[in-house]
Amino acid sequence: MNIPPSIAAFWQDFCTEMGEDRSARFFEAFHFHDNEAGANELAQLVLAGVKRATAGLVWTYESAGVSPPKPGALSVVTYWDGKPACVIETLEIEVVPFEQVTAEFAASEGEGDGSLAYWRHVHWAYFGRECARIGRAPSQVMPVVCERFSVI
Repeated sequence: MNIPPSIAAFWQDFCTEMGEDRSARFFEAFHFHDNEAGANELAQLVLAGVKRATAGLVWTYESAGVSPPKPGALSVVTYWDGKPACVIETLEIEVVPFEQVTAEFAASEGEGDGSLAYWRHVHWAYFGRECARIGRAPSQVMPVVCERFSVI
């Protein structure tokens, strides 16, 4: 995968600090959420060590013609404006129906009060917007990519 020009200098500094070029493991540069306030807040939660997981729809990956990251993949988390915040490494991927996301996973996302009820509420809304964007209908059994990561 090509390193986007907007993060090239940041990525080069990361590789230098790590003592090796890790570009073969680069997956993507991205921001969380679909609005500026949410994206910036979630980037800060990652930097604070509170957010250690994220969830996305299998359908969104399919719509984009890409696969979800695999363990060992490296991604650059950015703020809404594209400014790099940090590099994360995918540790684990599990695909489960929306209704089977666990309270433990919801807590590891580190959002809101950390409860499963909060997770379901905000992710149902977010996934509903994603489904509308890609022409799908949300359901309790829509496939969710549950990704656990660590900050490098």
